[in-house]
Amino acid sequence: MADKGKIGIVAGAGQFPRLVAEAVRAGGGQAYICCLRGFTDADLEPLAAASVWVALGQLGKLIRFFKAHQVTKICMAGAVSKSKALHVRPDWRGARILLKAFNTRGDDALLRLIAGELAADGLELVQAAELAPALRGPAGVLTRRPPAPAEWDYIRRGWGIGKTLGRLDIGQCLVMYKNTVAAVEAMEGTDATLRRAGELAQGCIALKMLKPGQDTRLDLPSLGLATVEILVEHHYACLAYEAGSTLFFDLDKALKLADEHKIAIVGIAPEQWADSSPNRGSAD
Repeated sequence: MADKGKIGIVAGAGQFPRLVAEAVRAGGGQAYICCLRGFTDADLEPLAAASVWVALGQLGKLIRFFKAHQVTKICMAGAVSKSKALHVRPDWRGARILLKAFNTRGDDALLRLIAGELAADGLELVQAAELAPALRGPAGVLTRRPPAPAEWDYIRRGWGIGKTLGRLDIGQCLVMYKNTVAAVEAMEGTDATLRRAGELAQGCIALKMLKPGQDTRLDLPSLGLATVEILVEHHYACLAYEAGSTLFFDLDKALKLADEHKIAIVGIAPEQWADSSPNRGSAD
């Protein structure tokens, strides 16, 4: 019988896998970590009861590792660059998923295929943020400066546009310049999207949100101190994100930096603008 204190972590880049592993250990559990070559930090291994390194796409090796250690609950934590993911090196199990993916569209569909393959082997996916809930970004205005009335209008309009685009499986990050869309995130990732828009105009507004129907066990929007550093560099006015569903790393340091540069940061509760549409302009 599998040990309920065992949690498997499929670890991508960044600090999130480490924070999840630390939370598992602090709760008396054991972390079994599958490290992705080219993504995972090497210093993560000491936190693991056992670990293995796999190339992106080696799904069979990943499944064998967790089953060998009687792990039945796993989570995905950390970033995987979409551009690097183009150079996937699948084993037979991974190749079979990629063949199925030819008939699907978008990241979410591929991730759901992977989740189904894991479930077929008795591996239950859990949301990584449930293991480290303090990382969830809170709702409300977090900075000393709230968005100005006009900025609230731009945020709300952008929110509706972002949710509409999200149904097409794009645009987890969207940038507004006044009432105009300056940039939409695609394969390049959030940081590159923010820089691209910031080169067009000063005073932009960054939005980060869930795509409608997004499987939060597999992927969550994330922000952090590095995000705010980009906003400072490119003279952004505001950052709005979906509260509760967005991970916010180094929150205190990020807010301090934002306050120093008079950048407004606000968490939007999911129910706040559930009726948002791209044509609605005024905010509450």
